[in-house]
Amino acid sequence: GRMWAHILGFSVLPHVGGFLAWFIYRKEIPAWYEKLKKPSWCPPPRIFPLAWTVLYTGMGYASYLIWKDLGGCNHKAIVPLGLYGAQLALNWAWPFFFGARNLKMALIDILCLDGLVIGTMCSWYPINKIAMLLLLPYLGWLAMATCLTIHIWKDNPEPTPGKRE
Repeated sequence: GRMWAHILGFSVLPHVGGFLAWFIYRKEIPAWYEKLKKPSWCPPPRIFPLAWTVLYTGMGYASYLIWKDLGGCNHKAIVPLGLYGAQLALNWAWPFFFGARNLKMALIDILCLDGLVIGTMCSWYPINKIAMLLLLPYLGWLAMATCLTIHIWKDNPEPTPGKRE
């Protein structure tokens, strides 16, 4: 019984920030995002919630495997679960920068996120290779999201304050 509660808790946790961001910006982001100039390979908006549901569940379960293999929250878990927590925080912050329409900060956030996910994967590899492999689809999606963020940032320059046309 407790094992299933832990699996469920770890698997649901990543969804919390994603749901919160969606709830706060569910009306604002779509209207603004649709007007942005995007590359032709940009996934359709309906794909994002499905992709994030699968990715968050996989990464949450992977974090459970690491937690279990390390014997819970202890000194051995500080780096691997600390890196995971840090990347999760940056993951959750990314939509808030988009919601604030700050493409430069969204880009900085996702570039840092990429590095933290790679660091997390490297720290997990010696502990549980399956957990590390469960992060590969996430890293792949982040690579696409990073390229998309770079294109959106470059193709949609922010207006210069005080500049008149």
